[in-house]
Amino acid sequence: MLNSLYEKAIAKRGFKFDIEPTADIESQLEHKWFDRTIGESKADFLIAAGDGSFNKKKFLTTNFCAVGAESIIYDGEIKKIDDSDIFDIPHVSFLDELLSNYMAIYELKCALRTLNDYDVDYYMFDGSILGDLQNAFPRGAKLPSKLKEHMDDSLLEEFRSRLKVRHYGLLFPDIRDGFKLMEMPKSDDTNIINETNLHLASVEKIILLYEILQFRKRIISISKTSSDNDLFHWNIPDIAFLDKFTKKQGMTFIKYRQVHDNAAFPYFNDFFKSLTFTVFYVRLQDNKNILKVELPYRATKEEVFEIIRKINVLSVQGYPYLLNKAHNDVVITDRNMKELMKIAKIYETTNREVMSW
Repeated sequence: MLNSLYEKAIAKRGFKFDIEPTADIESQLEHKWFDRTIGESKADFLIAAGDGSFNKKKFLTTNFCAVGAESIIYDGEIKKIDDSDIFDIPHVSFLDELLSNYMAIYELKCALRTLNDYDVDYYMFDGSILGDLQNAFPRGAKLPSKLKEHMDDSLLEEFRSRLKVRHYGLLFPDIRDGFKLMEMPKSDDTNIINETNLHLASVEKIILLYEILQFRKRIISISKTSSDNDLFHWNIPDIAFLDKFTKKQGMTFIKYRQVHDNAAFPYFNDFFKSLTFTVFYVRLQDNKNILKVELPYRATKEEVFEIIRKINVLSVQGYPYLLNKAHNDVVITDRNMKELMKIAKIYETTNREVMSW
């Protein structure tokens, strides 16, 4: 079978996933994309950036998981804040969603510590806060009935009071146990514990997003990928369209967006629904990546131009250096997982060892 796949790969040599234009590209770019020299800001400012990562190793009875995040501050020299942990989590269908929420909690707490302790002027997130808000509540698991009964102000206040004194790690396990929110799983339903964990982690994440957005004039979200296509309405993402049909420094026109009406929030619903996001695409250097930028407030053109110039000050090869460094520092590779398991002396079988016979 493998030989036949090799033959097919040879037959497709030189194949390109190309985009066939169906209309005049120039007319589609007109008034939406503008070639312009970006330049660099001359202002003094303090900037930071953060990223997170997770990885997992599947065993027969459980999953060995590692999660971490890091913030990097530049005030003339590089300083760092980080947080991480390892877990064993049973096999559940929503494992990636669970770990993604854990990672977001670590990222947001590192960001809050940076904003509070270093009083930075700008903090760059890798990703989309608007996207996080559009999908704030879990999709992979139902809300356990016992937890649903306790989703009130007392649960919110317990989270917020604990967040004031503890700025790292996951809070929800202590709150879950203190409020006795864990339903005893039935013999045929081992998911219920982690369904509770997923929903409580989502609550913790939503509260942290609310806290972060109190600093919204300092927040910049930057993405290298995006599935949005509401700018050109093609069957490919706007970021791919711009990457294909533009090459110079420049940016798109500015769009203002809000959290969609059917987004669900257990807390702070009116606050999140009232937010306006400023969204645009930019290329900081000729022939380099298109970046999608989101600001969680309604920014003027002048504010946008100045923020782009400030991002460009510490950018290398068309991408913010601090974001790139945070990503490289925090990424948890498969090799890292093997090293962690060796240190932790975890040797349980994966049942795939037979493949090497």
